[in-house]
Amino acid sequence: MKYMILTYASQQDYDAMAGRGATHPVWSPRDLAGMGAFMQAVNQELADSGELVETRGLTAPVHARRLQKKGGVPVVTDGPYAETTEVLAGYWIVECDSFDRATEIAGRLASCPGPADVAARAYADVRPIAESRAELQP
Repeated sequence: MKYMILTYASQQDYDAMAGRGATHPVWSPRDLAGMGAFMQAVNQELADSGELVETRGLTAPVHARRLQKKGGVPVVTDGPYAETTEVLAGYWIVECDSFDRATEIAGRLASCPGPADVAARAYADVRPIAESRAELQP
């Protein structure tokens, strides 16, 4: 079965990684290198095991657009969104034997090195990917 692992970050997190830390401490070059090496190692392990289908990091929320209908008309809002503190930052699609294995992979991703305040706020969602209409039922 395929599962999607979703990770989240705020615009402030992206700013801190880019060296602009107004509300969050700026990431050091060592922090960035550690995160990069960790992600590369995890992704390679998943590729080697045949479980990795795809993974991507997303650009900062400031580059996002949200569309919703208001009065029957689509309205576009440019990011970041004042009402939202965190948005989707990246994802992994894995194909593995069980929900427990997908959860184990997400737990491994939670060990990503970085500043302590980032680790304290980090979380991920693990969701099965529906392959048929029937799988959309609760």
